[in-house]
Amino acid sequence: MAGHSQFKNIMHRKGAQDAKRAKQFAKILREITVAARSGLPDPSSNPRLRAAMIAAREANMPKDNVERAIKKASGAGGGEDYVEVRYEGYGPAGVAVIVEGLTDNRNRTASEVRAAFSKHGGSMGESNSVSFMFQRLGVVTYPVAAASEDDMLDAAIEAGADNAELTQDAHEITCAMENLFAVRDALEARFGEPSSAKLDWRPENTVTLDEEKARSVLKLIDVLEDNDDIQAVYANFDIPDDVAQALAA
Repeated sequence: MAGHSQFKNIMHRKGAQDAKRAKQFAKILREITVAARSGLPDPSSNPRLRAAMIAAREANMPKDNVERAIKKASGAGGGEDYVEVRYEGYGPAGVAVIVEGLTDNRNRTASEVRAAFSKHGGSMGESNSVSFMFQRLGVVTYPVAAASEDDMLDAAIEAGADNAELTQDAHEITCAMENLFAVRDALEARFGEPSSAKLDWRPENTVTLDEEKARSVLKLIDVLEDNDDIQAVYANFDIPDDVAQALAA
């Protein structure tokens, strides 16, 4: 999603990398824990675990951390008991927001998410109050150097994907959510392991933001993403290049 990607780029330029990396590691380890407990602890037989391990490698997480998390999750007791949660609402400027998380305390997380919406110019809605404005898709990404644009498109279509686009940063292959792992496996057999393979929410339409509104929306997303229980935040905004440059200054 354009707006969300721009937000991440802005945040990367602002620094504070160590703290963000530690938080990113914690979120990935939580996903590994849930994935390992939801199926076999073998990534070749557990597509969700395999996707989480790809995310760990992409984030340069030490292999020992991943192996310890899988061992803990699959052993006696299984570690923390996390449940999947999703919240929806509206941010400043009427931007639709979807928040996904893994929590060991639903009441705590819901309260914190509701407070974040309220404090930063938004309001949390009921389930499915904004998700109808998004498409749920599978997304597989590869480095630009992995293949030519035509080769990747041909392979994606053959694998059952709906589309493949070459951006400045990566090949992005999209497919129906139920086809994600089949598409990933087919592409992996030809091009090697992808950079990422995950489910995503893509907006049907976007709200274009000026600088003031963009700052408000990005602040809300920043606060939500900073919550340890939140795995991902999606929103249907777009930030023009000149506004993005002003925000990064």
